[in-house]
Amino acid sequence: MIRLLLVEDQDLVRYAVKGLLEGEGSICVVGECDSGESALSYCRENALPDVILMDLHMPGIGGIEASHAILQEHPNARILILTGQSESPLPKHLMELGVYGYITKKSSPREMQQAISQVSAGHRYLSQDEAQRLALGGSGASNPLDALSRREMELLIKIALGCTNREIQKHMQVSPKTISTYRTRLMEKLDAKSDVELARIAQQYGVVESVYGGGVAEPNNDV
Repeated sequence: MIRLLLVEDQDLVRYAVKGLLEGEGSICVVGECDSGESALSYCRENALPDVILMDLHMPGIGGIEASHAILQEHPNARILILTGQSESPLPKHLMELGVYGYITKKSSPREMQQAISQVSAGHRYLSQDEAQRLALGGSGASNPLDALSRREMELLIKIALGCTNREIQKHMQVSPKTISTYRTRLMEKLDAKSDVELARIAQQYGVVESVYGGGVAEPNNDV
């Protein structure tokens, strides 16, 4: 029996996914969390599950930062990312972060069960639509976001969501000087001159939709 922690902020979706997975017979949902923060707390207070099914689209620290925090404390954690966004530069960065798999909500119930089984066994997994997209070279156009480091991508996401410098510093756990360095690198790599331009680039390449399911927020530089 595969022990699974389900992390999804929408109650109805979480209920539906739990019913789907437990109906299969080989998966037991041992815990449910509605945020990245609660998932981190669960992993600190309980035995590590075989698989963590982590939604990417959550308020608060979100799926990327929650995965990063869990993996820092539990390097052997097997995290499978669940997202509604199929056209995204994020799978590459998430795999580099250490997650085991990436599956979209367009996947069939059978594929989701297969992905959980594969990740539980210690194998990497990409959803079929994402694997096909990567095999075909994505959209065929060069994606400048591929040149970003994981931390630069995290900062780009925070800027696009309109986070303040203080919020960015707290969530990324780095100094203001380090944030400034990352921001300078972002602007150089993406040929941007302001946070507004960075946010527009994030929207253009699907990063904001991937993480939050919405449009670009007005960047906020308040401290």
